[in-house]
Amino acid sequence: MGKLSSLFIDRDKKNDDQQNSSAGPSPYRILFVDDERNVLNAIVRIFRKEKYEILTAESADEALETLKKTSVNIVVSDYKMPGMNGADLLRKVKAEYPKTIRIMLTGHADVNAVMGAINDGAVYKFITKPWNDEDLRLTVSLALEQYDLIQENITLKNEQKDQQSKIKQLSRFINIHRSQVGNILVKNGMITGNDLNKALVVQARNNKVLPVIICEMGKISESKLVDAIKKETGINRVSPDEFTVPKALSSLIPKDICQKNHLVPLKKISGKLLIAMADPTDYMKIDDLRFITGIPVEAAIAAPGEIEAKLDEIFGSTDDFETSISEIELTDPTESIEIILDEEDEEQDLQELLRDTTQPPAIRIVNAVIADALRHQASDIHIEPKTKYTMVRYRIDGLLQDKIHIPVNMHMPIISRIKVLCELDISERRKPQDGRVTIKTSTKMVDVRISTLPTIGGEKIVMRILDKNASIKNIRDLGLSDCDCEKVLRFVNHPQGMILTTGPTGSGKTSTLYSLLNEGSTVTKNFTTIEDPVEYYMGMAGQVSVRNKIGLSFPKVFKAILRQDPNVIMLGEIRDFETAEVALHAALTGHLVFSTLHTNGSISSITRLRDMGIKPYVISEALSGIIAQRLVRCICPDCSVDDNNPDKKILHALRLNKTKLDFTPKKGQGCQKCNGTGYSGRTGIFEVFPVEGELKRMIHQHTTESELFEAAKWSGMTTLYDDAISKVKLGRTTFEEVLRVLGVQNSIDIQCSSCGTQLEDKFRFCPQCGKSVTPRCKKCDKHMIYEWKVCPYCGEKRQ
Repeated sequence: MGKLSSLFIDRDKKNDDQQNSSAGPSPYRILFVDDERNVLNAIVRIFRKEKYEILTAESADEALETLKKTSVNIVVSDYKMPGMNGADLLRKVKAEYPKTIRIMLTGHADVNAVMGAINDGAVYKFITKPWNDEDLRLTVSLALEQYDLIQENITLKNEQKDQQSKIKQLSRFINIHRSQVGNILVKNGMITGNDLNKALVVQARNNKVLPVIICEMGKISESKLVDAIKKETGINRVSPDEFTVPKALSSLIPKDICQKNHLVPLKKISGKLLIAMADPTDYMKIDDLRFITGIPVEAAIAAPGEIEAKLDEIFGSTDDFETSISEIELTDPTESIEIILDEEDEEQDLQELLRDTTQPPAIRIVNAVIADALRHQASDIHIEPKTKYTMVRYRIDGLLQDKIHIPVNMHMPIISRIKVLCELDISERRKPQDGRVTIKTSTKMVDVRISTLPTIGGEKIVMRILDKNASIKNIRDLGLSDCDCEKVLRFVNHPQGMILTTGPTGSGKTSTLYSLLNEGSTVTKNFTTIEDPVEYYMGMAGQVSVRNKIGLSFPKVFKAILRQDPNVIMLGEIRDFETAEVALHAALTGHLVFSTLHTNGSISSITRLRDMGIKPYVISEALSGIIAQRLVRCICPDCSVDDNNPDKKILHALRLNKTKLDFTPKKGQGCQKCNGTGYSGRTGIFEVFPVEGELKRMIHQHTTESELFEAAKWSGMTTLYDDAISKVKLGRTTFEEVLRVLGVQNSIDIQCSSCGTQLEDKFRFCPQCGKSVTPRCKKCDKHMIYEWKVCPYCGEKRQ
């Protein structure tokens, strides 16, 4: 059991016997400990549909008394409790019941709870509050699976011992040799009687089969030996390497017997088991094999060397069963993170990076933080030094959430640990540094990009998590309207050209590009992607990760790819003139190119490319379309209700009038499934700009951004703002979320003095009531105020 024995608690033998003697399987027992009765009631409700026996305790002392009376599989304890806290309770449970699994619930400010969760292997997992019901249910389920795995491991070990004992008993019979090979060879004059006697003496000493001994003595070659036996007995000659032996078939005869007697099962034919033997003249041994397998045996002859090679192929150097047992023993459930090193880092000592539960606290803290962030499906981890503690925040659904506080004296070791993983200079604390590392957990593999920044309180680290194994969404599930979806599908079906997605960092641009790639992926096309780093795995594409350290930059890789006969190329990001020039010219020469650009809108991407130095005619000819996008949080479907009184200030900021709304917006009240936020998941809002027809001519003629925007709207383009409001109408998101993502929309708008309608500053008359918005002088056309009777600019009387 090794390492696992220090991580789990067990019931005493008496309780085990009582449980095993019961008529049916006893349910798992889970003990929840919390000093707040309403919390215990909430947890009990979570597991009411599960087939667990739930026990509760409102203090550590009560929990220990419960453990004395009954065996428990899992203890889930809160940290802050009167008297003995959760950390001390779990340490006692570990000491007295080493096989019970221990889980801690902790709030983000519980410094000691977090330390107790990561020091000395005190707990199996810790879960931060407020917890997600599914996360808690899944964590308990995985813990019980680990418990069962350990019990099964013990059973398998006992069964293995029994099997080995039976094999030894059988070996007494099957390892008795009654070979006729010696007589056959002497009869045919191939060896002398003296040679046979010497071979028999050797056999009595090492218990090998006679043909192997005679060949090892050099008296006869394997091929001549096989021919002599075949000629004398008429037994068929086989070549074991020509057979594919199923695992189930090879398990019929233990490896030990096969090796000692130079035999190997090959195939089941007509109800008989074909076995290749170095000595098929030992008919009593064939009867023993029939007894062991329970199947009639047909013996064939093969050279000893051929049989040895086949046995190595089937069984390998170690027994599969023993290997599986050792893997179970060495699995430490608290160490669910594995660092994947690049090829040039293979010489670095992995044991220095991944130690057991006695490793320094800094290593365990980093592992615990990353594992917790992945459990919360966070996109970023922020580790920030404060005066009294180090604050760890996760970005979940686009917003940062304060999750864990760590003692300030651990800040420097944690920063150094992360730098070591990313091969950064741990002695350099005055300059920003960037790095990356690949991390493998039990369920996924992620790339993590790390950025350090020196602040007055110490170095701050931000870790960006990129899940390589995340599934690529269908293009129709991104949030595109039917009209915009048709436009985007038209882009994908173009034989050549460039498609750009634009927006700030974290707006889902790469996810959209992969959806477009996946939509058009076929075996008849060559797909290639260039990224820094690769964010998704795509089986149909050849994917290249940029590595600037060795000079593998975007332009260099792109030029190399153009010599690989590509049909579709995805470029992670256009950052400079060289990259933009190569990509756009590739789009002009028969390739379909996908890429991203950091701009605020679709039309501004044209201006950005111009500023890089790209000629207007190249832009107009190469571009097929631009997709601007943002991500907004979706209203939780479990607590969605009508918002009958939306905030007037928010409506005013979004250029809306409450009295003019022709729909009732929705909002989330907050529930357990959304952790009280009212939101669950995210969807996209889009602005799709097709570059075609008159718009191409306007780009070619260097038309201004505002003129292009107006022309695009006249051609039917839905703006980000319009798409966002339509999603509010559909009940998918809220006005507050639209304002958070898009910002204030009416900073230069004016209000009609007659009806109060929000108007754009270019309007001369109100489209609602028809009144003049701002009176002007008929003579000089200057703005006037309603109270003025004479124009102060030219003296003209107002009529």
